[in-house]
Amino acid sequence: MRFAQRPFNRLPIGLPTGLLFLLVGFATVVSAEGPGTAVDSENSNFGTITEETPSIPQYFSWINNTNEGSTEAQTITNLEFFKWLHDEYGMRLGIYAWDAGNIDSEKYYGNMQSEKFKQQYPNGWGDIAALAKSFSCRLGLWGGPDGFGDTPEAEQARIDLLVSLCRDYELQLFKFDAVCTQLREEKQASFAKAMTECRKYAPDLIVLNHRLNLGVAKPHATTFLWGGAETYIDVHMRNRTTAPHNRAGALSRGLPPDLKRLTEDHGVCISSCLDYWEDDLVLQAFNRCLILAPEIYGNPWLLRDDEFAKLSRIFNLHFRHREILVKGMELPERYGSNAVSRGDGSTRFITLRNLSWQPVTYDVSLDEEIGLTDKGDVEVRRYHPSERMLGTFDHGQSLPIEVPPFRSYLLMATTKPCSEIGVLGCDYEVVRDTTNQPVLVKLLGLPGTNATVSLHPGSRSFSKAYLGNEPANKILDGSQTIRFPGQPVSLPWHKQLAELTPVEVPADAEQLYEATCFQAENNALEVQSLHRSGPTSIPQVQNARDAFFDQELFWRRGIWDKYMFDGKLETFFSVLHYGNDKRIDQGALRIDLGKPETIDQLSFRALWPSSDPRQPPLEVSAEVSKDLTSWKPVTFKRTAVQEGNIKVADIQKNGGSSSLFDADVYTWELQSDRAQPFRYLRIFDAPQRVAEFAAWANNKQLDASDWHATNLFAPFDAARPVAAWQAAAEIEDNTAEGSYLCVALDGKHGINKAFAALRVDGEWIGASQRAPSFPCVAWEYPARSQASNDTHYFPVTDAMRGKKIEIVVLGLTGGETNIKPHAWITSYYPPRESITLRLEE
Repeated sequence: MRFAQRPFNRLPIGLPTGLLFLLVGFATVVSAEGPGTAVDSENSNFGTITEETPSIPQYFSWINNTNEGSTEAQTITNLEFFKWLHDEYGMRLGIYAWDAGNIDSEKYYGNMQSEKFKQQYPNGWGDIAALAKSFSCRLGLWGGPDGFGDTPEAEQARIDLLVSLCRDYELQLFKFDAVCTQLREEKQASFAKAMTECRKYAPDLIVLNHRLNLGVAKPHATTFLWGGAETYIDVHMRNRTTAPHNRAGALSRGLPPDLKRLTEDHGVCISSCLDYWEDDLVLQAFNRCLILAPEIYGNPWLLRDDEFAKLSRIFNLHFRHREILVKGMELPERYGSNAVSRGDGSTRFITLRNLSWQPVTYDVSLDEEIGLTDKGDVEVRRYHPSERMLGTFDHGQSLPIEVPPFRSYLLMATTKPCSEIGVLGCDYEVVRDTTNQPVLVKLLGLPGTNATVSLHPGSRSFSKAYLGNEPANKILDGSQTIRFPGQPVSLPWHKQLAELTPVEVPADAEQLYEATCFQAENNALEVQSLHRSGPTSIPQVQNARDAFFDQELFWRRGIWDKYMFDGKLETFFSVLHYGNDKRIDQGALRIDLGKPETIDQLSFRALWPSSDPRQPPLEVSAEVSKDLTSWKPVTFKRTAVQEGNIKVADIQKNGGSSSLFDADVYTWELQSDRAQPFRYLRIFDAPQRVAEFAAWANNKQLDASDWHATNLFAPFDAARPVAAWQAAAEIEDNTAEGSYLCVALDGKHGINKAFAALRVDGEWIGASQRAPSFPCVAWEYPARSQASNDTHYFPVTDAMRGKKIEIVVLGLTGGETNIKPHAWITSYYPPRESITLRLEE
């Protein structure tokens, strides 16, 4: 739906500079900031928020909705998710902030009386504010800095609107963004007046400045956007080097100037490329520790069920120590890049990182070098990547700390008794530490190993303990030996497998290339996240997922292959983004039926704009194969058309408003040869919007629920390899569950011009993922690809264990060949088994 945009006229009012200064109550000219510019002084903002204010945890809704905005139902569903996190895990969310499209939008200023607002929020915001308040959360809102119109009446109406939000709904945050518009110079005083009036009701109001020239009204903004960066992984932020996951680029971010906290780093995006999200969040919360921290956005409900405890744990640790985390100091260079220590003289939280393929050890001095000025014994704990009580040491002692490859690390050193629950003798994760509920702690160890563990109850006291379902009260008074289930696994679990060397382009290059084209995804990154995390058993999580994927804004974009198999003509699988065809070298629609099928008939139906003077082709060429080895040419023939009975959305740039147009439905059919079953189908020159694909055998339509399609990869003839690299390796029989191979392409290869694949027992295995991600038709802004340093990933399956494998990299036509491929085996976490410890008071 396209909403009418109100005209925005820049009419100079001509206020003298001196009057402007009086209106904002500021007697010194403050220049407009650019991206990355520091705030002029700690006292340059109004309100009670200062550099010393403890951080406020926030979620904001960008890319849960785009510029069209959210709805009442979707907002309530999201808030109920956060209320569940609060009730189940004690997680504190300070601010739930709506992003664009809820009152203002791109180049549009709205109000709460408009038809647009009433359609989205028919019952207003009263119930929403009450729901947020029920778990101690307040609201925030995205908008534009202007909207003051060209008359005194229009200006006062805008001021009244902003004030009412703080007065009636207790808003704590405004995010003012240039995507709406810039602030007219003659309206700087109006902006200052509005913020002054708002702070009468919300003295702790936070005003975010996203790329605005506020001029003399600048002191009313609390923050600026550090570096101008957004953090949507593989859309706005991607890896620049090879790495075992997609968030190495995010982990490499530096520090705001002088560790200024009154800035914003755009938080951590939990929507795409989810692996290692917690490493990213640890740095955002404890390393930079800005006024909004921990800060997340996107779709956190796409995490796995077992990850919500970790999300809450990071929030809870930060919240409990928020008072001392406001003081930070950069550590010497020997602590690695951008290491920071935060806290007071008796307790310090140290954040380290490792952005290399090998573990790195840092020597941490437990003294004034990290800010630990209080004398006495020092207790040291690791809180991330997993938790461990490292021991008690002398003040001034140097402690070696090993940081795993491409991870962040959170360490606490204190001379005070620690109030946090802990376990001595093994790694662990505090799953739940919530008042009036049993405490749950996950004890972690290598499969088939023993550990003697004891409990540190912190500030809590317990009368009962259980390991699994068995009583274990010995752990309360002393120690208990436990054995972790499973058989010992191959160690080390992270190691280099091979350096690949140049070889002649192999005879099976087509099979290797096609293996990745059929294995990878071109779906929206959020769909890929859903596939990564799997089903949920939590109603609040399922409801939030449904609210996101079922919204019309999402399915109208045609960004999920399942839309070809859902029986609905108005949904489709598209190659278009903002009207641009994203196919590589004209692309091919590839469909994997999962197994060879004997088929009588195939058909596909596509949507074609009724206004398009071009006619769709009468015939569409394709090929079918049973095993990727040999391909048989076939032809789909156009058989029918239904005129103008389907509405299709035209999605505008930057996730802006959409409009609907009429589309005709065309059908192409293929009579198949039953003597030759096939599994794989590649269709060349397929229409841009394929609405349905179906196959029949023995007069019965086949179940398509497990079929998979890609539509952006180049035809093999256009991609035909011109160079190759290869190495042999062996996957050990006892390789740990969750292991995966990384094939890293250091150097220049060209954009989408190098593919990796494996040979295993005469089969070809394609890469399921890549960093940066394979091309996709994205939900918001176009996904990024790059011309160098791609890394391809292959999950280790049972079929690969105990086998010799061949790792192959293909350099494709039109690319460069200045690369040095190397292969690693690794795992997201060490291969640990867990035993749940339940503690009751």
